Amino acid sequence: MEEEIDLRQYWEVLKKRWLIVIALPLIAALTSGIISYYIIKPVYQASTTLIVGKKATEEGAAAAQMLDNNVLLANQQLAKTYATIARSRTVEENVIKDLNLTMTAEQLDGLIAVDQVNTTEILEIKVDNTDPERAASIANDIASEFSKAVIEIKKVDSVSIVDKAVTPDIPVKPNKRLNILIAFVVGLMAAAGLAFLLEYLDNTVKTSQDVENLLGIPVLGVIPNYDVAKKG
Repeated sequence: MEEEIDLRQYWEVLKKRWLIVIALPLIAALTSGIISYYIIKPVYQASTTLIVGKKATEEGAAAAQMLDNNVLLANQQLAKTYATIARSRTVEENVIKDLNLTMTAEQLDGLIAVDQVNTTEILEIKVDNTDPERAASIANDIASEFSKAVIEIKKVDSVSIVDKAVTPDIPVKPNKRLNILIAFVVGLMAAAGLAFLLEYLDNTVKTSQDVENLLGIPVLGVIPNYDVAKKG
């Protein structure tokens, strides 16, 4: 019974501050929508995948005798090495020079991600940019410069591009609907918190229930609000 009374009191507080409870989440969602649709520039992602050939000095028969777990470990270690080469200053500066980009190597590095595909020898290079065509161009040029660097440094037979990067049509960021939903939920929580804070700070007596809650005494009667001016 006490829990029902508490829940009922909470509901009464929210109902009393209904304007705040409704307005604040809507304002937050509307603000998030305006920012997501009209202020934040959409970011596009282009990706290319490539596979690195074996070392020219590596014996095929010896490689075939390796245990599966050793092969897996070797692939993981190679993937880390290749990812480091793909994001090296030399590769990035060559890409900047090739495409005449107006950015530093550090700025370009922040746009690049290199991942191993399912513990294989295949690497995926992803590039984020507000210009979809530039994102694809950078990804393809990184793959080209990476191929040259790996062949020279690791002495591999070849680097084959599995899929070239194409110009993306749909941005990956921002997620507009998710942003609006999160803003609405956060606004709703903030509105509820504000409603209870205002109720806590409000020490005025407005109803007979307030008298019973504050003074702990029963209400014997209520005097109606009678307006003499409206009589007759």
